[in-house]
Amino acid sequence: MASTVTDTPSKTSPAPSRPGYGRLLRTRGAWTFLLPGFAARQPFAMLTISIVLLVQHTTGSYGVAGAAAAVTGVSMAVFAPYGGRLADRFGQRAVLLPGVLVHTLSALTLTALALADAPLWALFAAAVPTGASVPQVGPMVRARWAAKLKDSPLMTTAAAFESVTDELTFVVGPLLATALCTAVDPAAGLVTEAALTLVGGLLFAARRGTQPPALAGRHARVRHASALRAPGVRILIVVFLGIGSVFGGMQVSLAAFSESIGEPGLNGVLYGTFAAGNMLSGIACGAIAWKAAPQRRLVIGYTALVLAASGLWAAQSVLLLAGLGLLVGMCVAPALITGYTLVEGLVPAGTRTEAFTWLTGAVALGQAVAVTVAGQLEDRVGNGTGFLVPLGGTALALVILSARRSRLTAAPRSRTVARGVGHRTPVTVD
Repeated sequence: MASTVTDTPSKTSPAPSRPGYGRLLRTRGAWTFLLPGFAARQPFAMLTISIVLLVQHTTGSYGVAGAAAAVTGVSMAVFAPYGGRLADRFGQRAVLLPGVLVHTLSALTLTALALADAPLWALFAAAVPTGASVPQVGPMVRARWAAKLKDSPLMTTAAAFESVTDELTFVVGPLLATALCTAVDPAAGLVTEAALTLVGGLLFAARRGTQPPALAGRHARVRHASALRAPGVRILIVVFLGIGSVFGGMQVSLAAFSESIGEPGLNGVLYGTFAAGNMLSGIACGAIAWKAAPQRRLVIGYTALVLAASGLWAAQSVLLLAGLGLLVGMCVAPALITGYTLVEGLVPAGTRTEAFTWLTGAVALGQAVAVTVAGQLEDRVGNGTGFLVPLGGTALALVILSARRSRLTAAPRSRTVARGVGHRTPVTVD
């Protein structure tokens, strides 16, 4: 007689209609990884600006400083997914412990070389391992949420919470790094980043009880396949590359605009307005019980992002640019949150950390390319042409997303019981 399996929600399951932050933060064991996770990823937001300020001080060139920072970003984008895959296979702690040590030593080496007026090739050589070893704490925290919540409607709330947390770090981190480099010493930002990475990473690695189970040693060889083999993940990588072009293009173009009107101090205000829009919409997304499918929400939200970015290049006043920046920021968060939410259904549980790092790396790569292209446009043409980079990047991504949106639908997962240990053919439970 076939057994019957029913998916009856428990009395303690969160109500789908009210997936609020209160319920999310009351998840058992959540605070044990949230607090150290926040501390461990704070240095990530300090890294780029710390390199730029230090290298510019020692070389006198923003071009060299930007190039060194770009090498770090590209290196992180290339190597981060492999770190995520190793974390899925062997456990997060096994990757974090050597990773934070390598990053700390590499960042301190880069600092020493910059202070010693080392040649450009030496700075680039140190920038590669510095970027490659950046601890991917954000994706690891998201993987812990996914393991905790599984198919709960709170997954969207968790994605929103993490997006807001990321934005908060990118508000606090650059301010802290700038204050240290200008008020203490040009090297203080990067040295502090290295120290915080070491301490925060070790604290986060110590929380072993909430990390997802490692694949190594399981009887599931098929699950060792890369998350990149999922077509939906490849589509999301394109989507997140476009989002990275928004971050990079805004950073350079807002700085150029502020300089052009003789008010360089406005750059922080304008970028802060953009970040505030991102945070506010992220908070709202997590508090809403969505009825529309995430695939549809992503297409609609991304279309809104393209439309909002289309007016940036024509803005000629501070107030108009601040308003458009706020609007663009409000459109970024829903796309990020929906993309991270979709990953949970697109890949097996054993490859989630890798999938999240592919998306994080895509943002970093898109940002690095956008910084370079927007900088060239502003140097050669000016007149706000750098703002065309966010428009071009998101418009191209939207075309691909619209054409391939069907790939974002998760395949149904049958509930199975194996006939024996290591048996290749599962038996479906009726």
